[in-house]
Amino acid sequence: MSDASRSARGAQTREAITTAARALFLERGYDATTMRAVAQRAGVSLGNAYYYFASKDHLVQEFYGELQLDHAVAAEAALDGVRGLGERLTLAWEAWVDVAEPLRPFAGSFFRVAAEPTGPLSPFSAESSPAREAGIELHRAVLDGADLALPSQLRAELPELLWLAHMGVVLFWVYDASPDAGRTRVLVRRAAGLIDRLLRLTRLPGARGLALDVVRLVTDLRTRPA
Repeated sequence: MSDASRSARGAQTREAITTAARALFLERGYDATTMRAVAQRAGVSLGNAYYYFASKDHLVQEFYGELQLDHAVAAEAALDGVRGLGERLTLAWEAWVDVAEPLRPFAGSFFRVAAEPTGPLSPFSAESSPAREAGIELHRAVLDGADLALPSQLRAELPELLWLAHMGVVLFWVYDASPDAGRTRVLVRRAAGLIDRLLRLTRLPGARGLALDVVRLVTDLRTRPA
């Protein structure tokens, strides 16, 4: 078998496993789904399932990575031609709500696992770094396309700060039982508009100093040893 054939077959097996896991999570819930059940549904051996995914948590990590890719595509299309930061941020965050909708039935279970600081699903874990960096880059694109002049120090840190704000939106969404995540959508629109207005205030001398204080705090927290 050629390398290309092996690669294609591996991709198909990986896809079969993730498809099976997604279906079982919806049918049985996260806690009741086992790796053995996933392997049986996918038509592969248990050893093969563990070859591609070390644990059930790593399967969820795969879903999170796929979600980030889908979000980037949806956000790019929504942001085309839009210049206001508040509107761009609203569109980017609403795009996430749209693409994440299939995960809502078991989002609570995922969040419980992700809340473990040392677990692979933590947004701040080493395993999550590709998805985390993708999220920060998406917010950098949101900022770069906006018609907003900002102090250079604030602009450099803002993509990560916006990503952290988005994590707050995600947490709200996890517990939002309203139809079509309606309450989350209200939060997105109002929070994005508020962030836009606050950032525009940084053109004022006093407010600019306050914004730079926030930047220094974030920098200190990132670099200070535990």
